[in-house]
Amino acid sequence: MNVLIVGSGGREHAIAVSAAKSPKVDKIYCAPGNAGIAQIAECVPIGAMEFDKLAAFAKEQGIDFTIIGMDDPLAGGIVDVFEAEGLKVFGPRKNAAILEGSKAFSKDLMKKYNIPTAAYETFDDPKDALAWLQTAKMPVVLKADGLALGKGVLICKTLEEAKEGVKSIMEDKTFGSAGNRMVAEEFMTGREVSVLSFTDGKTIRIMSSAQDHKRAKDGDQGLNTGGMGTFSPSPFYTKEVDEFCKKHIYQATVDAMAAEGRPYTGVIFFGLMLTQDGPKVLEYNARFGDPEAQVVLPRMKNDMIEVMEACTEGRLGQIELQFEDNAAVCVVLASGGYPQSYEKGYPIEGLEAFHGKEGYYCFHAGTACKDGKIVTNGGRVLGITAKGKDLKEARQKAYEATGWVDFQKKYMRHDIGKAIDEAQL
Repeated sequence: MNVLIVGSGGREHAIAVSAAKSPKVDKIYCAPGNAGIAQIAECVPIGAMEFDKLAAFAKEQGIDFTIIGMDDPLAGGIVDVFEAEGLKVFGPRKNAAILEGSKAFSKDLMKKYNIPTAAYETFDDPKDALAWLQTAKMPVVLKADGLALGKGVLICKTLEEAKEGVKSIMEDKTFGSAGNRMVAEEFMTGREVSVLSFTDGKTIRIMSSAQDHKRAKDGDQGLNTGGMGTFSPSPFYTKEVDEFCKKHIYQATVDAMAAEGRPYTGVIFFGLMLTQDGPKVLEYNARFGDPEAQVVLPRMKNDMIEVMEACTEGRLGQIELQFEDNAAVCVVLASGGYPQSYEKGYPIEGLEAFHGKEGYYCFHAGTACKDGKIVTNGGRVLGITAKGKDLKEARQKAYEATGWVDFQKKYMRHDIGKAIDEAQL
């Protein structure tokens, strides 16, 4: 079959690598793709938000199956456009992708269906938000309601910080129109765990757990980013946590969306906080996490295309997910200055070191081809991933592999997986 992947980051590269392993797949296209994806797929210069052009391309090229990697096109309704054209596509429709597209919607859904989450308030007017803050307990978490590339969340330790946060989100529109509405919620403490899942709208199948590192600098300092590294599985995601979440969170979410007339097909990403009062939902995402996909998909034994087809055809109940009994760690190599201003166009050296290396992956996030050379083209440039028999070995291998490649102003965190030591593995 011919497969089209929509997106251009490390997540889409990981999806492409998994798709290429499927015996069902003859040819992969990616729109718009990047320099790494171009080594295993034909990249086409169509933007992820150009729905009509993408659908026309899929029809012209006889695309049998399209996978939507990114959040913006899902929230914008790309799946509805493809389905209206009779095209097979993997991902939630617009009315289901709102699970990520609106924090206010997802919080209200959890409240209505008793899915454990932090207490919260929603505001459309900054004056109301400021008045509420006067009596709120600090610290408090402020979230832009809409999509903000994983960055629209502020943790405010003092009332002054919270007032500044309201101004930034709702008045200065730091995150654009995502800040027209704002959710304020109680600050939860505990371990964070990311859990990806497949669902066909009725059945849900859980993938291996992971943990992301959002802050730009070592020690969880610096600004929030799209993710500076991740590991899988999480040593804190115990059998007890899994059983609780399966009973009170995962299936409950799928059932709630169906009950609301918004049946959900695709991937649901559960961002969980393991609090003293039990696991609670921090957030939902309507697609694979980035960089979580880079450590979860390489460990999946199933044919990814088969699983995705089962989701779109409503027969996921016939499939059991299987994962390798090992671990993976991903360290993101970023451009100096990310997540604020950074320069592009620096040549990347050493990429050939990964060729033929079993258990090592170099996922391209922000790269391009220029004059026959692969150059930096984004804030997050590469996701260096390695598998090992356990988390410590995977981490050691991933950090070793970060030294194989180089580019000007390359920077990374040096403490990805610090929690591995705290778990005393």
